[in-house]
Amino acid sequence: MIDYNSVLSPRVKGIAPSGIRKFFDLLENMHSSDAISLGVGEPDFVTPWHIRDAGIYALEKGFTKYTSNAGLMELRREISKYLYRRFNLSYDPARQIVVTVGGSEGIDLAVRAVVSEGDEVIVPVPSFVCYGPIVAMAGGVPVYVETRAADEFRLTPEALRAAITPRTKMVVLPFPNNPTGGIMERRDLEALAEVLRGTDILVLSDEIYAELTYGGHHVSMANLPDMAERTLVVNGFSKSHAMTGWRMGYLCGPEPLIKQMLKIHQYAIMCAPTTSQYAAVEAMRSGDHDVETMRKDYDYRRRFLLDKLRAAGLECFEPRGAFYMFPSIRSTGMTSAEFCERFLVEEHVAAIPGNAFGQGGEGFVRMCYASSLQNLSESMDRLERFLAKIR
Repeated sequence: MIDYNSVLSPRVKGIAPSGIRKFFDLLENMHSSDAISLGVGEPDFVTPWHIRDAGIYALEKGFTKYTSNAGLMELRREISKYLYRRFNLSYDPARQIVVTVGGSEGIDLAVRAVVSEGDEVIVPVPSFVCYGPIVAMAGGVPVYVETRAADEFRLTPEALRAAITPRTKMVVLPFPNNPTGGIMERRDLEALAEVLRGTDILVLSDEIYAELTYGGHHVSMANLPDMAERTLVVNGFSKSHAMTGWRMGYLCGPEPLIKQMLKIHQYAIMCAPTTSQYAAVEAMRSGDHDVETMRKDYDYRRRFLLDKLRAAGLECFEPRGAFYMFPSIRSTGMTSAEFCERFLVEEHVAAIPGNAFGQGGEGFVRMCYASSLQNLSESMDRLERFLAKIR
């Protein structure tokens, strides 16, 4: 009989499962008709009809063969136009853009092409759960830098400078941030750029929530002078265009880096799904109105939920990006996990404990407001009842 424990990679075995998954499983096993999930980081909107129609049309026309490894040239041109139109970023569609299977593959390509055994990658936390494990699977060492609520969960230049060593190869900038909703403004990025200039440290800028910025416009590290040459930008369609299931993303950056990342993509993936690529062309070409409509709706829910959380007595800074609230639950005396488990069992509302997202997350919970206003209102009523009971 095969000893599976001995044949599995120790590196992979050493990676802990996602802390988010536990609460999804608990919710699924409840079989409760009144359960509300504020845990899933997914738009509650359906992909706009004209985008779905483009995918259907591609199937009807028989566009079902492989595309270029880097993706349809038509799509890469539209991505280039979109990035310039929306964020003033300039990328050559022929040499600086790779269409990926979601933004997650873009992160994996960037890390695997750059990180060698023992190289360090600075990861601000709390942040999405994938960065550290991807670095570890590439043989690198994730260096977690804790951000603080007092700084609105920004990465400060002092914290960045203190984390840099001779082994530092890359710093991840996951802004707008999941789970905190924190953003980095231009002045924040300029301060980080001063730390990085004169080094060979690369920046992996995960901008999947770039369109979901409130009270201002998203700024990329690649927008700053001399920073485009060291910045890899990951983005996609999941959050901005409600296209999670289409698995469409893209990776942009300097040609010498993208050229090597494309090799990994060629051998591991071949190309992103063809039908999804044709739908993505339509999203890039004609989807700006959809983006604005969804953002306005999210903004209303954002302000509604923030007011309700504060009225319930939970301290919460105002998030200006993504679609998450990250309230502190320290006043309850419970850990993040205890709070979320009891809230789920007793009130049938799922939230995610902050410590699932790394250091600095303990004492907080993530609540996603990409849900109907009715669900948000009902969940806040249940929260007030829950807090009154435990205090």
